[in-house]
Amino acid sequence: MSSRGILKGKLFYSAVIAVLLSLQIGCAGFKGKQYHDLNTPTALGGDQTLILGFLGGFERWDDESRGVRKLAIKIDALKFPNVHIETLENRKRDLAIKFIQNTFDRDQNGFLDDWERNSARLILYGHSLGGAAVVEISRELKKMGVPILLTVQIDSVGLVYDDHIIPSNVKRAANLFQNDGWILQGEDEIEPENPNKTKVIANIKFDYRDKNIDMSSLSWERRLFSIPHAKMDADPEVWATVEQMILSEIVDNTDQILARDKSLALPYALCLPRSPMRNGKNGTFLAC
Repeated sequence: MSSRGILKGKLFYSAVIAVLLSLQIGCAGFKGKQYHDLNTPTALGGDQTLILGFLGGFERWDDESRGVRKLAIKIDALKFPNVHIETLENRKRDLAIKFIQNTFDRDQNGFLDDWERNSARLILYGHSLGGAAVVEISRELKKMGVPILLTVQIDSVGLVYDDHIIPSNVKRAANLFQNDGWILQGEDEIEPENPNKTKVIANIKFDYRDKNIDMSSLSWERRLFSIPHAKMDADPEVWATVEQMILSEIVDNTDQILARDKSLALPYALCLPRSPMRNGKNGTFLAC
């Protein structure tokens, strides 16, 4: 196909996705999360970790039916010391940047010095447009010199932003996706901008052709137009995998993870820090 044909295809694809996502607005409104809604104290101490999750579409930051928010509530309930977690709408990128800067501006002088930047402990994860927002925010933080411990993209959909190349300020990155949808398909492979600085630990494909997922809580338009994409958001296996990735980054001793969350069977978290993985069958990791 010619480059013009490819461009037209992408524009049409993006327009269709935008229309479908707009159906999710409903009564949610556009105001979204405000700075005063954030619960994490600023500024944090040097040994504390901030986790930010970004929801997809026009979903509200506090929508407890969405995987991003469910996971945040679960991790918060585990009460790990020195760990703080927040969720935001994917369009609240400016708010996220301002909050991150204030969180690690430990002397509160309005800018980040070398020590504050280098000691920042930050994890970003997001679903759909939230996954693409994770990559775009990472690029903005690179300009500020802020490192990121881990990014996790879940069926990432980049309408405007490139969610394929992971910037070099990200230490570790993971990508979970499906390509069964006839309209909405996630980014199928992420790559590091600089392999010497960023380790891609996983590109994991989930197959929903024959996988039954409870969709009863989803709106009719999500069930009708974006079934595999919506199934991934509702799939407990997906979010257990993301949880293990995040906890493996913030907890050195896996016994601590098992002690706090007995629902996790931990072969994944035990091997995540060491071995890159890609394209396991039916959403499972390849062996370490």
